[in-house]
Amino acid sequence: MLERLLPKTIDNRFRGHRVALWMFYPITLITIVRSLIHVFRSDGGAQSIATIPLDGFTEAGAAAVVAVFAQWGLSQLLMGGLYALVLFRYRAMIPLMYVLILIEYAGRLAVGAMKPIVTIDTAPGGPGSIVVVVMAITCIVLCLRGEGGSVKRETA
Repeated sequence: MLERLLPKTIDNRFRGHRVALWMFYPITLITIVRSLIHVFRSDGGAQSIATIPLDGFTEAGAAAVVAVFAQWGLSQLLMGGLYALVLFRYRAMIPLMYVLILIEYAGRLAVGAMKPIVTIDTAPGGPGSIVVVVMAITCIVLCLRGEGGSVKRETA
């Protein structure tokens, strides 16, 4: 079991269940798209998506929130890039990536509970994080069970 999480050889063979492999595609895409929104949207998605009332902040306060969102977006872009690299070149690492996804999203929920952010409406990040935690747990189990055969993508 530990060999699937921390393989001795990091190759492009995915040894888990195919469902866990296919679920990694939308997670990767969503991570990259969300990161680009945080970096390039004028409000970083803080008000338009997360419903943080930036118009009630001072100009400097709103700018600080937008800057933090953009910096967070850069971190997400790096993670999304790593997910894409793993998906297309190092599939043996997908189980470990699901563990990292679980830690990140469970950590977001925990930090959000300790330091809640006032929003106008329910931000999609809250319920979305719960869904991703459940999905990550499910996919970790599917990776460790290994049913569904080995999926290998040959690269040049």
